[in-house]
Amino acid sequence: MYPAAEKRFIKINRFTIIFLFLVIIAGGVVRSTGSGMGCPDWPKCFNRIIPPTNITQLPEGYEQQYIDGREKKNQRFANIVEFFGSKETADKIRHDKSILVHEEFNAAKTWTEYINRLVGVVVGFALLFSAIFAFTYSKSKPSIFVWSVLNVIFVVLQAWLGSIVVSTNLMPWIITVHMLLALLIVAVSIYTFYSATTLRNKNILVSSSSSVLKPLAFFSLVLTIIQVVYGTEIREIIDHLNAEGIDRANWINSIGIDYDIHRILGYVILAITVLFFFLVKNRFAKHTLQSTYSGILLLLVVIQMLSGIVLVRFDVPPFAQTTHLVLASLFFGTQFYLLLLMNKLKR
Repeated sequence: MYPAAEKRFIKINRFTIIFLFLVIIAGGVVRSTGSGMGCPDWPKCFNRIIPPTNITQLPEGYEQQYIDGREKKNQRFANIVEFFGSKETADKIRHDKSILVHEEFNAAKTWTEYINRLVGVVVGFALLFSAIFAFTYSKSKPSIFVWSVLNVIFVVLQAWLGSIVVSTNLMPWIITVHMLLALLIVAVSIYTFYSATTLRNKNILVSSSSSVLKPLAFFSLVLTIIQVVYGTEIREIIDHLNAEGIDRANWINSIGIDYDIHRILGYVILAITVLFFFLVKNRFAKHTLQSTYSGILLLLVVIQMLSGIVLVRFDVPPFAQTTHLVLASLFFGTQFYLLLLMNKLKR
């Protein structure tokens, strides 16, 4: 059904999507274990291709060396932020000495962060090969090629932003942008996969679609993005509470209105997902992709709600934090793919 060149693109694209979620898992583990500063420099780790396993392997005076390097990078980043009109934020980056505080060496945290970077490198090469293989669509479906090339640019930007996350000592708003950019890269990869698979296999789509389903899917996706932003902000508040020495049992009660909004949005998204599931089941045959993925979406939202309950009832255990983040990403990806599957068949 598919020419060899198109099969090759679809395979590498599928591989890329899988590894993008693995990167998100690795990033979640890094966040939940507090390993974000396990490597104080970027792209190397303690200026080594293979990170150290013992403090005796560290160069003498490395602490000040990396602090000075990070300060220079932060000054350059502040200039960029000011150029785009945010002088107050730029001044904070320039003068907030807390972002230059050195973290003591911990081999476990160092290797956790390093493995996260290695998975990211694999994704970078996968996206690069996707862009190369997408050239086969330059005439038949140019948007696949264009978006594949753009995604390489996005992942380079993401890598640079990752270095800024390190140099600013995990500055909160940068982490939020980092997460949203990761979801954008996932969405583009899913879109190119969808476009490539539906180009020749029209059985994936149907000749008509409910006028309710696509707007409902889009509305739910927007709510999920807002939910992710609030979730990232809550995680940043928890990091702050932890740094202040607040007892873990009091974290949830200390978050404030962000937690209330996050929780309400969760219930709204759950209700929409249940409604969407039954509408799809009534509209599409049992074994269609639309029906299958609506079931997966419902399962994901239920597990996600359960992970949220575990976070609240058991004082925010690290494993539940990672689970919650990964499930949110999978839920977003499934939502976006379902939104695309709601398109009508073009004759």
